[in-house]
Amino acid sequence: EVKRESVKEDELEFLKVCENRVKESKGKLTIVDVNKHEKEVEVTEMIALTKVIETMKEKFPGLHHMRIPTCNSAAPLESDFDIIASTLVGTPIVTPIIINDQVGLSRATTACVIACLFREFQISASFDGLLHTVPGVNADILKMDNYTMDPNKDPLFRGEFDVVKELIAELKDGPAAKNECDKIIDKCGTKKSGGTGIKQLRENIAESKLSYEIMDDSAQVFLKSKIMDNIHKYFYLIVFAAYMREEAILAKDVTTEERK
Repeated sequence: EVKRESVKEDELEFLKVCENRVKESKGKLTIVDVNKHEKEVEVTEMIALTKVIETMKEKFPGLHHMRIPTCNSAAPLESDFDIIASTLVGTPIVTPIIINDQVGLSRATTACVIACLFREFQISASFDGLLHTVPGVNADILKMDNYTMDPNKDPLFRGEFDVVKELIAELKDGPAAKNECDKIIDKCGTKKSGGTGIKQLRENIAESKLSYEIMDDSAQVFLKSKIMDNIHKYFYLIVFAAYMREEAILAKDVTTEERK
């Protein structure tokens, strides 16, 4: 299991390797950019990402950085959900959250969905007082679980996998948890699903399933593993949504009438 501490150690060790290569190449370093193009660049300064973040903290004292090593395709670990949630506990709902990964696809999108689900928990708990104090507020406006996907979409694109159906049946208020999760996944997804991101975590599973039959045997082995990983991830996100919904109810119930 990869830990944050080990990643930092590897980062510093990698910096030493790069520095040695620059010395051997007389101030130059061969790199491969995000478009997989190899090129040689002249190096005048080289610093680790950790140092970049520390320098930013000097300029922005309120910046809090949290590194979470996660697998690219597989579901986040339970500890990953815990780290994101504990990092956001106590922060105002208007606090900006910047999420970044190496490429900005699956891992960043997954983290965005988790962070948004937590923010929904905070908003649900916070606005309960508004409903009690301001007359005429329409409570339905604040609900996230009344989301409805296009019924003409293929069941796979709606996330209606067998294991998900079983989960929804077992969870308390399961359909509402899935609806809330789906709404946030779509908002964090591509423009095609009404989002502003570049990765559709749910529909990507269906697209992979449709591609499976036309692949050769070796590609099918890889794709099957990827499909199972992504369904696992989707399953976990729905469970987390259900958990956040329960916590929002508990947070409101333990609040005194005076604070409401």
